Amino acid sequence: MRKETEQAKPQEIRNWHALAEQEIFAGLQSGEKGLSNDEALRRLHEYGPNSLPPPPKKSALKRFLLQFHNVLIYVLLGSAAITLLLADVVDSMVIFGVVIINAIIGYIQEGKAEKAVDAIRNILTHNGTVVREGKKTTIPVEQIVPGDVVFLQSGDKVPADLRLHEINDLLIEEAPLTGESVPSEKDLATVGEKATIGDRHNMAFSGTLVTYGQGYGVVVATGIATEIGKISSLLARVESLQTRLTMQINEFSKWLTGGILILAFVTMCFGLFVRDYTFAEIFFASVALAVAAIPEGLPAIITITLALGVQRMARERAIIRRLPAVETLGSVTVICSDKTGTLTRNEMMAKTIATADQEIAIEGAGYIPEGDFLQDGNVIAPLENSIIQRVVLGGLLCNEGTMEEVGGQWEVHGDPTEGALIAMAIKAGMRPEDVKDQHERIDLVPFSSENKYMATLNRDATAGTTTVYLKGAPEKVLAMCAQQRTSTQDEPIDEDFWHGQIEKIAAKGMRTLAIAEAPAAD
Repeated sequence: MRKETEQAKPQEIRNWHALAEQEIFAGLQSGEKGLSNDEALRRLHEYGPNSLPPPPKKSALKRFLLQFHNVLIYVLLGSAAITLLLADVVDSMVIFGVVIINAIIGYIQEGKAEKAVDAIRNILTHNGTVVREGKKTTIPVEQIVPGDVVFLQSGDKVPADLRLHEINDLLIEEAPLTGESVPSEKDLATVGEKATIGDRHNMAFSGTLVTYGQGYGVVVATGIATEIGKISSLLARVESLQTRLTMQINEFSKWLTGGILILAFVTMCFGLFVRDYTFAEIFFASVALAVAAIPEGLPAIITITLALGVQRMARERAIIRRLPAVETLGSVTVICSDKTGTLTRNEMMAKTIATADQEIAIEGAGYIPEGDFLQDGNVIAPLENSIIQRVVLGGLLCNEGTMEEVGGQWEVHGDPTEGALIAMAIKAGMRPEDVKDQHERIDLVPFSSENKYMATLNRDATAGTTTVYLKGAPEKVLAMCAQQRTSTQDEPIDEDFWHGQIEKIAAKGMRTLAIAEAPAAD
């Protein structure tokens, strides 16, 4: 088995779950400190980006020609050709014009939608935390390669297929692969080679969600070689369904075409056998009748109506990729959405600090660490206010994120909420690196969706004291607190007051987060 690991390429091996940790790192030529930047770059060129191949796009010519792929359009083109043969140039040009305009409108709209979808796809790319040269760094998931060591924590989406080698109460929701609604509990023990995906408890699969705990895993497959990549390959073979409108139009076109042809045939028979017209006379009369019966304006009316619907949806910031989809969307009676119902930049900002006797507003935008602290509309110095100083310090120390300025843009490595707390601390005048050096972290209780809080134990090198900092859901934090701090003293906690504050803040559409501290025995 060791021989197979050393000779085969990582993407070709499918039994990582059956190998011991030492064999995993040996086969990937990696280690717990991860890859070097140069080696990662080389592997990126060798294996390609860690992304699923985009769906094949039709050429511009094919997209334009597909606008004519409709039974009614075929009949119109046929009638235009026959009309031209009958020397009725004006009617023929009108019919051709209607068909061409219909095709141009559909082509332009689909082109705009394609560009919008591509832009959204770029916005929605996410980052992953990897260990390279012994240091944690956040990179786009597309740059993750086999052999990278990835750090996972609660709330993360697994960026590639991983073989886990270090975990702390790690639970991962694998419903997209297994259909199991209960998160899978992970462990490091090897399993049999023929174990199903649901039984591979030492693996984390791309696209699944970490719901609890933390862990480290080494990347064994990326892109199309992942388990989710296999599913993507199968889905690529599935034919797209027609919308209800296109099916109805096609059905109507068939019935209309059949009816017109029958009517023309009956007319010809009547003229030949009942009225004794010559064949040439009755033939041209039947063709003229058929052309007159075809609703040349129908495709144009349908296209224009749908285009108007698309424009109205665009004003509401909804993107319609294909015109007929407007009718389907118009038939919707119930829409289920998330809490906000919007696509956001995934950036958060601390807006308000509420204490037992104060309420401080914070100005600014996103992660940019610029903005004043206001009390009753007046600018204050936050570090001169002992309570605000402790709140900001707790949010900075009880924090796993980092923030840096890259090319004039502030980027957060970690959870957006923790990024907002770091930005708040910088606005207050703190330097995160200096503060964390002064307050050494001794221990950590990571955030989890079950506990709904995170706690750290820090020692102040200057004062020589040790403090527990806690942040999390207000109801959880309140249950663990006995006192609240005012500007002048500490007093018993008033839970009714705090529940009222929580409702007040939530009514403004803001999330609430509680921060607490307690001295620890040395």
